[in-house]
Amino acid sequence: MVRAARPHSLLRRCTPHCVLLTALAASALATLAHSQGTRLWTQSRLEEFEKGTPQGVALTSEGAIREGPGLKEVLTTPSTFVWSVATDKNGTAYLGTGSPATVLRLGADGKPFTLFETHDLAMQVVRMGPDQNLYIAALPSGKVYKLAPGSATKQTDAEATVVFDASRVIKDSTPKSAAKPADKEDKDKEDKDKDGDKSSDKSDAKRYIWDMTFDSEGRLYIATGGPAAIYRVDPSKPEAPPQEFFKSDEQHIRALAWDNKGNLIAGTDGTGLVYRISPEGKGYVLFEAPRREIPALAVDASGTIFAASVGDKTHNPLPPLPIQGAGVVTITVLQPGSFQAAANASNSAPEGTDIYALEEGQAPRKVWSGKDEVVYALASRSDGIVAVTGNRGRIFRIASNGDYADVGHLEAQQALCLSASGDPQGEILIGTGNTGKLVRFGLQGQHEYASDVLDAGAMARYGRIEVEPGSSGYDLFTRTGNIEQPVRGWTDWQAVSGDRVASPAGRFLQWKAVLHPGGSLGSVGVNYLPVNAAPVVEEIVVVSGARLNPQAQAQPQQPTININLPSVNQGAVVNFDGGGNNPITAIKDRTAVTARWGAHDDNGDDLAYSLYLRGDGDRAWHLLKDNITEKAYTFDQTLIPDGGYQLRVVASDLPSHTPADALTGEKVSERFEIDTTPPVVAALKAEQAFARCAPAPCPAPAHVTFDAEDGMSAVVRAEYSLDAGPWQYIEPVGGLSDARREHYDFTIPSSAFDGKTGEQLLTVRVYDRHDNVGLAKTTFGAGAAK
Repeated sequence: MVRAARPHSLLRRCTPHCVLLTALAASALATLAHSQGTRLWTQSRLEEFEKGTPQGVALTSEGAIREGPGLKEVLTTPSTFVWSVATDKNGTAYLGTGSPATVLRLGADGKPFTLFETHDLAMQVVRMGPDQNLYIAALPSGKVYKLAPGSATKQTDAEATVVFDASRVIKDSTPKSAAKPADKEDKDKEDKDKDGDKSSDKSDAKRYIWDMTFDSEGRLYIATGGPAAIYRVDPSKPEAPPQEFFKSDEQHIRALAWDNKGNLIAGTDGTGLVYRISPEGKGYVLFEAPRREIPALAVDASGTIFAASVGDKTHNPLPPLPIQGAGVVTITVLQPGSFQAAANASNSAPEGTDIYALEEGQAPRKVWSGKDEVVYALASRSDGIVAVTGNRGRIFRIASNGDYADVGHLEAQQALCLSASGDPQGEILIGTGNTGKLVRFGLQGQHEYASDVLDAGAMARYGRIEVEPGSSGYDLFTRTGNIEQPVRGWTDWQAVSGDRVASPAGRFLQWKAVLHPGGSLGSVGVNYLPVNAAPVVEEIVVVSGARLNPQAQAQPQQPTININLPSVNQGAVVNFDGGGNNPITAIKDRTAVTARWGAHDDNGDDLAYSLYLRGDGDRAWHLLKDNITEKAYTFDQTLIPDGGYQLRVVASDLPSHTPADALTGEKVSERFEIDTTPPVVAALKAEQAFARCAPAPCPAPAHVTFDAEDGMSAVVRAEYSLDAGPWQYIEPVGGLSDARREHYDFTIPSSAFDGKTGEQLLTVRVYDRHDNVGLAKTTFGAGAAK
């Protein structure tokens, strides 16, 4: 605490405006109701829990932490994206990648083998057929290849068997009236040969294969776009051409699934339709979504269809997707919707996803909505629908009644695809984008959750942990540190002792919960008390001749002064609370002095200020004013003797603490001067000699001399007036006005007298550095008093 000094003689003339007051502690006791006190940091909602790090736990929509599936990274590929994953009956995984475009085989030994490589841009779909052959769809060629999955050698697109070629399907289905003349076709072929086949055919670049699936008879269904159609291929009859099974006036068929009655379910891009297509190829629209695209479908054991819906129907906001070819040419592929473009650039993704449940005989129901998530794939499980998403790499489990849980956080921006085993409780393989990884989801392992990091704002002591009643089967741990990231320099995890934090004081805290089998944890709150930090006074500015006037506005013609802190003029960033670094305006008043300061408190405490004054040669500080709540103060300098002074600002956080715990911080201003005494004009003398002219004397120049002296500061300006006329500037001998005593010697020209030869009145005035004015006058000329 700051103690008030004994009154000094220079302040004995003060009016009540600046009279000595009692010490700050006595006047601040009435404000203790605003004491800082103990604080509580609580995490109780899903949005708060999602800021932490879950591992093998589910964060439910009700705001609870429960046991969940685990995640294990199996493989990081050289590619940017893993677009599709398939598994065979032995559990071998096959990955379709993009940038570069390959098919990788991952066996039990965990070592990847490049089974297929192509000059295409991406392997968009990979499916294991009932005949145990692998079927892959390439982009942008629009071809489907059949591969022997157990091959010991790498295959290329020139060696693999093509079972579907989108460009040929388009050509074969083109009406003869629209076909090119033979000579035109020959010319096109000739041009293509001349180009060395460096660019893809335009029809290839506009054809997409989005999904593939097999029916119970082993026939392959291929969902295409540009235009939207579904083709059926019978792998057992390689000589039979593909059949157009279903055609839509939409832009693309984006996703396929089978319902429990053997109907094919298809989702579109364009107006967001969900079709039910009979085995005969007859389509019926089950649902038109409010959004433009259905990128994923799933059907659960009860027959309920789940459809993910994304995009804005009014326009396609996504830009063309640049994809680098095999080191030869850059091809720009205009994607129809969110799927690939969103995975390539997160800022291109549409806003969120809605998932609808479609039950026979019931109206469509929205069961989930993600504001920031784009759903790329869905899978039905015994405990709900699993949705893998971007652009935060989250995995959600969604129940048909709308309850959901955040069950996985990937170390990648997008979860793009999944491959579920036949067991509805078994593991799921997930392919990711940015970067292209394969992740195993569903492993049983440790179930723990690490919270977000609490920043107490300053060193803090931690007390009791409050846990929601009904929570059970968990252990809690805490750790503390004084740097934000808990990667180094933090304490080790320490078990909570009873309901008390055992970790030592620190600015940052994190808690961790380890769940036992069947465990569940609700909201968690941590009580803490920041260790008090002393306030900091950063800067002080003292401006003479300025007065704050908060009660009345300045008159229109009344001059004002802007008072800035030095850090503002220098472009520095200073932590001032309450916007204290903004300019303030004061009224110009040479009888006043205004002090302004910047201060802050790391605890966010309320502050009160005391202002002290000390003159040159004094040892003691003298209280001007205490219990100031603003960061500026004006006092009357006419009540204080002239001289050099300094101000000291003392900031106290007593309004937020008890007197025993309150702390102070202070800063001393630069020296400034108080000067209220005007300069003195002495030895003013004016002499004028008249010339003889007929019929009367003529005016002559006047010679004037005088001295000016100020007791405190330099004399900076002098002027004279002849017969109450305009003021005229004059310079001292030597030209520089930089001393407390100046001598003036000048001549008033004869033209200034306008022919007058009688008595003249001469007035001079001089200014010191603080605008104090000294005046003197004399008369001269014919008839002037001697």
